[in-house]
Amino acid sequence: MATFFDEIRKNKLRSDIIIFFFIVFVLFIGAVIGYYYTAGAPGGWVGGVVISLFVALIYFLIVWSSGSKIVLSATGAKPASKKEYPKLINIVEGLAIAAGLSKPPEVYVIKDTALNAFATGRNPEHSAIAVTTGLLEKMNREELEGVIAHEMSHIKNYDIRVMMLTTVLVGVLTFISDFILRSFLWGGGRRGGGGRDGGEGQLILLFVGLALVILSPLIGQIIRLAVSRKREYLADASGAMLTRYPQGLANALKKIKKDPDPLVDHANRATAHLFISTPFRKRSGIFTKMFSTHPPIDERIRRLEAM
Repeated sequence: MATFFDEIRKNKLRSDIIIFFFIVFVLFIGAVIGYYYTAGAPGGWVGGVVISLFVALIYFLIVWSSGSKIVLSATGAKPASKKEYPKLINIVEGLAIAAGLSKPPEVYVIKDTALNAFATGRNPEHSAIAVTTGLLEKMNREELEGVIAHEMSHIKNYDIRVMMLTTVLVGVLTFISDFILRSFLWGGGRRGGGGRDGGEGQLILLFVGLALVILSPLIGQIIRLAVSRKREYLADASGAMLTRYPQGLANALKKIKKDPDPLVDHANRATAHLFISTPFRKRSGIFTKMFSTHPPIDERIRRLEAM
């Protein structure tokens, strides 16, 4: 038991380290912007750092206060009433008590035949769980409890906070990188006093800016991968501890693996890492596996059945 919780602590620490270096990278981009627009004037980079911090703060406050609502709206999730979905509500309330949460998460339903679910929010007191109607129709009670326990574990372990923070940082990085590209394409910066050295400086900054634009989405995806994969294993294990029946989630994952329906109408690359299984079906190849936000489903099933 101690080993399990030590692993949670280590992964939270790893996530914090990743996010720290990610913030440093965002500030570096801001410095490039400031240096470019002041044509290399002493201290010109400071203005870019200040601007990037300001943009990041505003974006963070918006997403932090209403990020879960944005995600739920983007996926087409609708509030689930106890009258219409009594079994689902009862399972969520029961597992919230088992997880020691002060209040159960809000419950939402996505009308889609695909088998999937996700959790979102900034902390256990402001959280939500969404499931597809396909999942409700094709899972028995033990399997549904396994899926809900998995998502409840993401809430209990504060994975949802890390995921939301990661989403904020990736969004800020994308915005600033796009700004750099537009600046270089349409002109900008102080051209005066250039000469040969100034022209070479502008050319170097152009290549730096283009490199940042190209690398930003890749770095953002690497952040998602590093934060997501380990946490899926941990949520599987903690969910099994909540239900005391690992086979329930294992059987649910087997059904999800065989599900031929993608969730393309209610998911995109920005939200894909939130779901219990990748919402996109069924791609193969080394690069697909390398950049997948989820660990291999067969390995997840194997670990659950070995518990």
